[in-house]
Amino acid sequence: TTASLPWMTGTAVNPLFRAAYLAKSAKQRVTLVVPWLCESDQELVYPNSLTFGSPEEQEAYTRNWLEERIGFKADFRISFYPGKFSKERRSIIPVGDTSQFISAKDADIAILEEPEHLNWYHHGKRWTDKFNHVVGVVHTNYLEYIKREKYGAFQAFLVKHINNWVTRAYCHKVLRLSSATQNLPKSVICNVHGVNPKFLKIGERVAAERQNGHQAFSKGAYFLGKMVWAKGYRELIDLFSKHKNDLEGFKLDVYGNGEDSQEVQSTAKKLDLNLNFLKGRDHADDSLHGYKVFINPSVSDVYGTATAEALAMGKFVICADHPSNEFFMAFPNCLTYKTSKDFVARVKEALSSEPQPLTDEQRHNLSWEAATQRFMEYSELNKDCKIAVAQNSMQKTLRIKKSVSMPSLSEVVDGGLAFAHYCLTGNEVLRLATGAIPGTRDYDMPHCKDLHLLPPQVQHPVYGW
Repeated sequence: TTASLPWMTGTAVNPLFRAAYLAKSAKQRVTLVVPWLCESDQELVYPNSLTFGSPEEQEAYTRNWLEERIGFKADFRISFYPGKFSKERRSIIPVGDTSQFISAKDADIAILEEPEHLNWYHHGKRWTDKFNHVVGVVHTNYLEYIKREKYGAFQAFLVKHINNWVTRAYCHKVLRLSSATQNLPKSVICNVHGVNPKFLKIGERVAAERQNGHQAFSKGAYFLGKMVWAKGYRELIDLFSKHKNDLEGFKLDVYGNGEDSQEVQSTAKKLDLNLNFLKGRDHADDSLHGYKVFINPSVSDVYGTATAEALAMGKFVICADHPSNEFFMAFPNCLTYKTSKDFVARVKEALSSEPQPLTDEQRHNLSWEAATQRFMEYSELNKDCKIAVAQNSMQKTLRIKKSVSMPSLSEVVDGGLAFAHYCLTGNEVLRLATGAIPGTRDYDMPHCKDLHLLPPQVQHPVYGW
């Protein structure tokens, strides 16, 4: 995956839970491969000035965080590949050939969380050559974010075609969390994310309190999210400014930190909006349990993690009628709106009524157990795991048959795309022209020291007189 704890982003948290629940079945050995950042990059990315002197320290932190939330000891390996942080893209870019950090004996099935991101600058072995089955899980609506930048339409056009290129060349199957993502080759739509179990426990406690006649919700409505314009703050301010009179007397608490904090708050103050800004906090924090209504106007999400968490806690959720929210629309406590007038009506409806308790089936559908079942089914892992546990002789026979069979036209095209991509990503000038971080084609000495790798000159010797 493209991120790791303590960076609390979706591509750090969700793959971690996925690895734990895939390993829980004990049907397969699981290795989670995450980026390692040198200390200078850690200081830019990780919150509260938290840094790690070694991969072992970061692994211990990650395991402790996970096991506090899932309640069982997760039996999977954690491995690290070199990564560098891009300030411009606010994301971690892999360094060198990340496929080399998985040994040949473990190279059976690869799950690429954010396959586009992992392969934009991938200069190494083709994933589908090294692995028997490669599944991509698309997390991010890159085109939506890019369109908001300078020359966004042109950039989005290029990125759209590059994403098509790399996913077709490097994946057998692609899972899109919702139809809010780009329509990619070999893709199907399925929500394969679950909810951190602690949110379901909070929901069960709230339901028990209500059943005993206690008031579970003592507060009104709130919004929680990283404070950047693209995370729903533009839409939130537009809704409140347009319907200031209709929402008179309604106050929304907003929790979040981020690069656009000052600009968001000054805009809301200038428009005299009834928004109460507070510092960001964990969504499971005790101070948030008393809210009855969670409002999430974002239309840049692929899957609203905070929306799922709020539903699991038994709250009303008010969100846009948008593809990213399709999965949640089956829940009676999810109130969607198409227009700004609908939004006002939904707010008044939620404040004047009580959310319905979740049924056992609804709780299960939100859980990581159910998400893992969906993942196994839609990625066809059930079929491939049977191959993985077959006898070595049978595996060799299957591979020989595969090698001597005539490739289809589609396979020839995919192979040509992969070869062209390999050639282009080997050129440093082209890499830099397309936004790569300088020196990311091969890892450098700081990564060698931290990850105990052979020096670059040994890995890539230059022969000649």
